[in-house]
Amino acid sequence: MKELRIRTLAAVFFVAGLLSWAGARLWNSVGTLPRVPLAAPIVLALIAVVLLATALSLRARLKAQRERRPDAKGVDPMMAARAVVFGQASALVAALVAGMYGGTGVFLLESLDIPARRDQAIYAGFSVLAGLAVIAAAFFLERVCKLPEDDDTNGGTARAT
Repeated sequence: MKELRIRTLAAVFFVAGLLSWAGARLWNSVGTLPRVPLAAPIVLALIAVVLLATALSLRARLKAQRERRPDAKGVDPMMAARAVVFGQASALVAALVAGMYGGTGVFLLESLDIPARRDQAIYAGFSVLAGLAVIAAAFFLERVCKLPEDDDTNGGTARAT
């Protein structure tokens, strides 16, 4: 399984932001701009919390397993792989959504004197922050589930103990 790359996520974020900013300018010139939903940052924050809780749970279970505690529950490799895939997919979607709301938020910065636009800019800003939290949680989950054999510090080879 390939690791998440910051470059890929940054490219998705900036391209989505640029297209969203241009789209917001165009849409505003022909009519009213669609609203930034209040639910956007809330949903992204909930996804970040789920990813973080999953990562912390897996980390605790893996630590107990490494320490050979008698009450340690094993971690099913397929469950860990599914968690990583969920994290990677969430990070890609979060980069896209955060870029989209970031571009819209940058456009809205031009008209902060209008209270409705100011509120929309705040929602967009919180959406970007929540999207970044999803990405950070996905990277943490991926790091927790990384196998020792995948460690690049060993030159790609695992040492037997």
